[in-house]
Amino acid sequence: MVKFSKELEAQLIPEWKDAFVNYWLLKKHVKKIKLSRKPKHHHVPDTNYDFGRSIFDPVRALLRRITGRTNNAANNHEIIQVKSRISTGEDGEDEEVEVYETELVQLFSEEDEVKVFFEMLDDELNKVNQFYKNKESEFLERGEILNKQLQILLDLKRVLGDRRRKHQATGGASAFTSRSTSSVGRNSDFSESQSEYCDSPNDSQTDDVIAALEKNGINFVNSATRAKTKKGKPKMAMRIDIPATTPTRTIAAVTSMLWEDLVNNPKKGGGEYINRKKIQCAEKMVRGAFVELYRGLGLLKTYSSLNMVAFTKILKKFDKVANQQASASYLKVVKRSHFISSDKVVRLMDEVESLFTQHFANNDRKKAMKFLRPQQHKDSHMVTFFVGLFTGSFVTLFTVYAILAHLSGMFSPQTEATYVETVYPVFRDAFLICTCLMTAVVGAMVIHLILLSTGFSPHQVDLIPGVLLLCFFLLLICPLNVFYPHKVLMVDFFMADQLTSQIPLLRHMESAACYFLAGSFKTHRYETCKSGKLYRELAYVISFAPYYWRAMQCARRWFDECNIDHLANLGKYVSAMVAAGARLTYARQPSQLWMIIVLLTSVVATVYQLYWDFVKDWGLLKPKSKNPWLRDDLILKNKGIYYASIALNFVLRVAWVETVMRFNIGMFESRLIDFFLASLEVIRRGHWNYYRLENEHLNNVGKFRAVKTVPLPFRETDSDG
Repeated sequence: MVKFSKELEAQLIPEWKDAFVNYWLLKKHVKKIKLSRKPKHHHVPDTNYDFGRSIFDPVRALLRRITGRTNNAANNHEIIQVKSRISTGEDGEDEEVEVYETELVQLFSEEDEVKVFFEMLDDELNKVNQFYKNKESEFLERGEILNKQLQILLDLKRVLGDRRRKHQATGGASAFTSRSTSSVGRNSDFSESQSEYCDSPNDSQTDDVIAALEKNGINFVNSATRAKTKKGKPKMAMRIDIPATTPTRTIAAVTSMLWEDLVNNPKKGGGEYINRKKIQCAEKMVRGAFVELYRGLGLLKTYSSLNMVAFTKILKKFDKVANQQASASYLKVVKRSHFISSDKVVRLMDEVESLFTQHFANNDRKKAMKFLRPQQHKDSHMVTFFVGLFTGSFVTLFTVYAILAHLSGMFSPQTEATYVETVYPVFRDAFLICTCLMTAVVGAMVIHLILLSTGFSPHQVDLIPGVLLLCFFLLLICPLNVFYPHKVLMVDFFMADQLTSQIPLLRHMESAACYFLAGSFKTHRYETCKSGKLYRELAYVISFAPYYWRAMQCARRWFDECNIDHLANLGKYVSAMVAAGARLTYARQPSQLWMIIVLLTSVVATVYQLYWDFVKDWGLLKPKSKNPWLRDDLILKNKGIYYASIALNFVLRVAWVETVMRFNIGMFESRLIDFFLASLEVIRRGHWNYYRLENEHLNNVGKFRAVKTVPLPFRETDSDG
């Protein structure tokens, strides 16, 4: 049976982690109460001397048990007394907050510890209650806003439908309105200007448009400025005013581009399509906002139930330790508190289900629930089937290739050196991609060998690897929605960070491949490869590729999230690329100038990396933290480990100095030292991984949201704009 503490930890909502009951702290204090209980060592003599058994003994025992239960039941209400009072909100706000306080009516042998326990319990109850109220108010306000957005959307569609019928009656119906009620749309950018000058349309059409939305609190004010169109007709300036007294600040009307299309007669090319596209986009945005609202309400409901179970569990533990029955009295108060007794969330969920079913699922509740409560994706057996198929094909083709190579008397060392694949089976899909690509690679090798054996020209046959490489490259940059496209997630950039620490390994793999391919193992001449131009140029590619890949991930994340920190992180990897390039050039052309360039670029890159390690990735070096120069939340109890880790990371980050200065260490060869430094970098990365994951787990550095904020199509502006 899984302990509740483990179950609670598994179901915690990361963004709301601090708002949950601190079950672990309360549990620790209950153990403290248990340890503080003084054992009774003296023996109390039994004054009830038994001179023999009586036939009435079972009756007396039964009466004693009944009397004991009655006394316990009578005393249950006298152990603790929970009172509530109304307090003003923090920061001098006028908001009234209900605060619970517990008084001990019955004396406990560990009275001080018990009093502290109930004070902590009260604080947790007040915290949970207040957080629930705030989130409930937030979701209720969002629900009102979405209702207003939906009403505006429905009014727009009604106006468009009226216009369609009018045009059909006059023989000039527009084709676009037949599709304006579609619930599937595409994303579209809306204009953000406050006002727009529009050609004066037919008065009845303008009245329909304005009347359809004025009932929602939207006022259209004609500007005193008049202008002329190219045909001499007056232009009308329409500004959208918002009533400032509305509690939720009434939503402004649609943006000016949409209103220009609606108010004017859309006879010119493209107007009908723009109307339809924008209506579809608005509908899709409102639908997505309802889905996120429903998801947030579900999370808040889970939050309520988990905290209720936590209070129940910890009070039962207290009863067991204190040998009292305090849980019943306190749980009655918990059940009467707002986060349990309020039904506003449930009612809003029902309302969202009803609205979504009616307006976005054509009254099909089953279809609506697929959007609102999406089922977890079940793994397909097709993936497992193709993994097995491609793995078997790879082994078979590789065996065929080896046999053909042996029969033809040819030796192809590229089989071992060039086509090296490291498969890390984190996900079945990743393994499927690896087996698929390896099957393609070995299949191309078999075709290459067969064509050579049948007499084709080597110049023609050698195009096969190039074509295969081109196909892989096109697949890599393919913008279409095929072959596992996705946003950059933590698992992606975390693995890419590991690759940046493997650059020495990749360089050594390059040296080993060249050593065997060039036949240097026969003469033991290591200089053969290093003197080759291709080898030296390839060194730049190998050294740059991991940093470039990681930098492009930062660029992609900045593009997706518009967070400037991702651009700053990109700068870190660019500085590392510049420093790596300078070191390679200095190794080929040692001179005083390049020495200065290497020192400057390496120092800048190292300072950049150290700052990002300690401050951004690890979340340390906070001067105002309760743990000096660390952070408030730590997993390891020994703070000295963190300080030692900072020093160790600093030392391992500046290990590059040896590769530039080449200190004379006597009996150790330079290649052995390079291998040792590469091993240290792997150790540093493993050491870095722990603190990076710890910081993400404790502080949600990636800012992963429990409920996404979906942009809405209809703007909210101030009335004095």
